[in-house]
Amino acid sequence: MVGASTNDGTGRKKPGYDLESLLRTAVKVFHERGYDGTSMEDLAKRLGITKSAIYHHVSSKQELLRLSVDRALDALFAVLDEPRSREGEPMDRLHHVVRRSVEVLIDELPFVTLLLRVRGNSKVERQALARRREFDHLVGELVAEAERAGSLRSDLDPALTSRLLFGMVNSLIEWYRPRQGLSKDEIAETVTRIAFDGMRHRQ
Repeated sequence: MVGASTNDGTGRKKPGYDLESLLRTAVKVFHERGYDGTSMEDLAKRLGITKSAIYHHVSSKQELLRLSVDRALDALFAVLDEPRSREGEPMDRLHHVVRRSVEVLIDELPFVTLLLRVRGNSKVERQALARRREFDHLVGELVAEAERAGSLRSDLDPALTSRLLFGMVNSLIEWYRPRQGLSKDEIAETVTRIAFDGMRHRQ
């Protein structure tokens, strides 16, 4: 976090940045200027440090992008590894994955927003898109499993259902702002209630 200090060579202390603070600032500038429009000089000016101080933590702007999008992706894949995502009835597992994905999006909002806006213009972006497709595929398989178990309406295409479901989840990046309005739990509850009331098979 901000608050570490470095020596400027004169014995005076000046603010320093660890990797966490560097990533958060970099992502903020990427959102403001666009990744391609941001230089290491821009980041150094925003941070109030030298470019060499940034290179103490990362080797390049591309590494900053990789670390940032991997943070979002790792958090999403971690949801799939949680016990409630792997054990029990498919519908209950799907419900848990969706709710937890909403919570991850809110907790890691700047990083998930960056992830959802990459377009494949670099190797790092293409790797991120490939991991996104893998995540989408795994969720789609869970939707199909819930349908086969009779928990979901059989007239819904599983792949389309998965895309629409996470389209709703991902839309939060366009309007959600921390410390304004509903709590994280309230948002997660509303999203899952709207989604699953519409998808659930009626006896």
